[in-house]
Amino acid sequence: MKIHDLITTTDVLAELCGRLAKSDFVTVDTEFMRENTYWPELCLVQIANSEEAAAIDPLAPGIDLAPLLELLCDNEDVLKVFHAGGQDVEIVYNLTGKTPHPIFDTQIATMAISQSEQIGYANLVESWLGFTVDKGARFTDWSRRPLTDRQIEYAIGDVTHLADIFPRILKKLIKTGRGSWLDAEMEKLADPANYANDADAAWERIRPPSRNAAVLGRLKALAAWREQEAQHKNIPRGRIMRDETLADLASHAPKQQGDLVKVRGLSAAWKDNDIGKRLMKVIEGAAPLSADEMPDKPKRGAPLGKEGALVADLLKLLLKIRSREIDVAARLLTRSDEMEALAAGVRDLPVLQGWRYEVFGKDALELVEGRLGFGVESGRLKMTRIQDPVPGAPTAE
Repeated sequence: MKIHDLITTTDVLAELCGRLAKSDFVTVDTEFMRENTYWPELCLVQIANSEEAAAIDPLAPGIDLAPLLELLCDNEDVLKVFHAGGQDVEIVYNLTGKTPHPIFDTQIATMAISQSEQIGYANLVESWLGFTVDKGARFTDWSRRPLTDRQIEYAIGDVTHLADIFPRILKKLIKTGRGSWLDAEMEKLADPANYANDADAAWERIRPPSRNAAVLGRLKALAAWREQEAQHKNIPRGRIMRDETLADLASHAPKQQGDLVKVRGLSAAWKDNDIGKRLMKVIEGAAPLSADEMPDKPKRGAPLGKEGALVADLLKLLLKIRSREIDVAARLLTRSDEMEALAAGVRDLPVLQGWRYEVFGKDALELVEGRLGFGVESGRLKMTRIQDPVPGAPTAE
C-alpha cells in the first residue's frame, strides 16, 4: 500500500479524493482535541482504500477540506468504514450539517459475528491481524505543530489496518448471513438527528428529577441556557455546571441570586456575578412544560416483584446461552431493562420484532410464557421445549 506524505494543500487533497472516489470503500479516522472545548477541534484526518493511504492536516494554512467532505457525505457509491465512529461522524456533521453515508462501523459489525462488545481498535487489530498496535502516540496533543513522523505513522496505521480488516469482516458477515442485522444499526449511526446541537432538546439528555411540569419547564430552560453559554464560550458544558446541579436548581428554584451560594456545585461567586444574574433570569422566565412536551411514562407491565425478577434472571441466563451458541454479542440482541420489561408483561419491544425475534425473542417469549425450560446435559445447560404451558405462567397479551 502506498503511504503519502502529510497532505497540507487543497490541490493534493483534491487529487487524492478524486482517486478514492472510484473505490468500493474507504476507511476513515480522525484525531481531535475536545477536553477543554465545547466543539471538538479537528486536528488530523486519515483515509485509505486497499491501495493507498494518507493523513490530511486540517490545520494547514489555506487548506480547504471541501473535496474530502464531498467524498464522505455526497458520494453514495463509496462505503465509508469507521471503527467506533460516533465521534468522527459528529465532527463531520459539525463541519457540514451532514453525516458520512453510506457508513459501516467495524465495532458494531464485530458484535454480529462474535461475542465481543464494544471491542477496542487495538484488540480488533490483534484479533484479526495478529499483531499489537503501538499505542505510544495515543494520548498525544494532536493540535501541536509540527507533527512528528511517529505521530503520523501511528495515525495512518488506524486506517491501513482497518482497510485490511474490513474485507475479512464483510466476508464473514456474508458467510453467516448476518449483514442485514446491521442495516438499522448503521442507519442509526448515520442519522444526523443524533448529532444536532439543539439547545431546546438538551434537557432530554438529563435524568429528570420528577414529572412535575414546572420542574421540567425549568430543567428545559436551564439546559438550553447552559448549552448556549458553553457554545458561546467554547468550553465543555460541565464547566458551566454539572447535570446534577442543573437538576437540583430545577427542583429547588432559588428565589434570589444570593441563594445561589447555597447550591451544591456552584461557587460562592455566583451570588453576585454576571453569569449568576443570567441564570436567575432564566429561572424566573421559565414556563411549565407544555402537555405535548411531557415525556412518556416508561412502558411497564405488572410490577416485577420477586417472581418477575427471577424470570428476568432466567431471561438473562437464556441470553448468555444463546449469544454463546450463535457467537454474537448479547448487547446486540437486547438489554437488561428490555428483558425486565418482557418479564413484567410488556410486549411492544424491539427484541420481539424482526431478526431479533427470530434469533432470541421467540425463545425468550416462550420462556416467559412457560413453553421453554432449562435442562442439564453432560454438565451443560440446554433449553428444553415444554409441550403444555406451565399453569399460572404469564401469557402474551
